[in-house]
Amino acid sequence: MIGAVARDWLLITVSTPRGGSSTLRVYAWRKLRSLGAHYLQQSVCLLPATPKTTRAVTRLVARLRAEGGHGEMLRIGLSDGGQEAAIVDAFQRERTDEYREVVERTREFHDELQHERRRGRATYTELEESDADLARHQKWLAAIRARDYFDAPGAAEAVAAVASCEEALARFESEALSAELDASETHSAPRLRAVEGLDD
Repeated sequence: MIGAVARDWLLITVSTPRGGSSTLRVYAWRKLRSLGAHYLQQSVCLLPATPKTTRAVTRLVARLRAEGGHGEMLRIGLSDGGQEAAIVDAFQRERTDEYREVVERTREFHDELQHERRRGRATYTELEESDADLARHQKWLAAIRARDYFDAPGAAEAVAAVASCEEALARFESEALSAELDASETHSAPRLRAVEGLDD
């Protein structure tokens, strides 16, 4: 994470060919959003200058130009401390909103496990589906933390929420295993029958 000290910024502008495919425009937008760029206006955004962001934006600009679009990346400094503080605050608010969304989705995860329990569906199939959901939450949280350059509030709560999902899923897994074993024993129990003529 980047501390509250004098820093360089990347000022990025992008544009794509008019009337062309939306694929390039969507690619540029998704890439910049994944990096956590803060938009000043349409097609103009800021990122803190780090080796990672610089490499990623350099590749983005190169692709834009190669495919008929336009892109610029300028390394700048902000001399107005108040302006820079406002920009840092905007970055933090955006990440905090994302952390809150993670927490909300984890509540839905717990609700779904409880729903499956009430239905008596602690099964391996349900476990696989919940395991995939948990993996998505973990990946999402990791992506947000990677673009949280200024230690936004809410990170600890989101980390704890995802960890609680891991613990809940471990309990659900134990229940699913027990249910599968019980079902297996029920179906495989030997059936005894009298055989006539053994005493003859």
